[in-house]
Amino acid sequence: MTSYSLPAAAAGTWQLGDLTVNRIGFGAMRLTQNGRAFGDERTPHDRDRALAVLRRAVELGVNHIDTAAFYFSPLRSANELINRALGPYPDDLVITTKVGPGRGPCGDWTDWARPEQLRGQVQENIRQLGRDHLDVVNLRMNGPRPLGDVFGALAELRAEGLVRHLGLSNVWPEQIAEARAIAPVVCVQNRYGIGERRPDSAEVLRLCGELGIAFVPFYAIAGAGREAGATAAPEHEVLLDVARAHDATPAQVRLAWTLQQGPHVLAIPGTGDPAHLEENVAAGGLRLTGEEVRRLTELGGPA
Repeated sequence: MTSYSLPAAAAGTWQLGDLTVNRIGFGAMRLTQNGRAFGDERTPHDRDRALAVLRRAVELGVNHIDTAAFYFSPLRSANELINRALGPYPDDLVITTKVGPGRGPCGDWTDWARPEQLRGQVQENIRQLGRDHLDVVNLRMNGPRPLGDVFGALAELRAEGLVRHLGLSNVWPEQIAEARAIAPVVCVQNRYGIGERRPDSAEVLRLCGELGIAFVPFYAIAGAGREAGATAAPEHEVLLDVARAHDATPAQVRLAWTLQQGPHVLAIPGTGDPAHLEENVAAGGLRLTGEEVRRLTELGGPA
């Protein structure tokens, strides 16, 4: 793949409730930290580049951006950058946020939000993004515990009109069933990628497909032990072979494999680099053979 001008629509579309999104989206987490530890100082140039990346993403047809109020560094807020770069927002832009985890002003992680605290988290996202409601809010969980009380609190906010659609993040199959008994679920964000699958990954992937729920993997490029950045660890030779066969980068192959797990699978790769953004979006046009998909899948053990 030598051309990086392919639009995000090349990967096709999916529905988040009544909202249509291109299957290649954008994750905003790296706009503020870019793979570095919290507390690392930024320069003004980094801010300008982050704004440019967001604007270029929309130019390329990205209409699904994943963010959260807890995506921030000492000098940068992902939500504020999105607001500054893209407001007033295009009519077709869908912004997905997450609630549940909490962080103090200095970046320290606090206790996970109780049901009565979720309203404040939702309102903070609304304020930072400059909107009057949120398109999609994912409830981020921290273990296979019951979620009825916290998801029920979000369902109330949805009934009030502060939230349009609800999703889940880092959940198990039984939690999906519990949530759906309370309110509709339009997406599930779980850790998933080549060499990075939980024991229940195949079940969650299948369940989402059967229910028409979008499955949105995070760390699809980074993979196991590579959270600091897509080039932080050496790639497996099988992946490199596939990349060479398509004149593609390993990151593009990882994204293509992700998208070929099913038509309901979305990708939200994040980057603060304009060149990497164009590569990521172009991966939506890369088609792997069935044999290549099989070989790559085996890198993580049985699916």
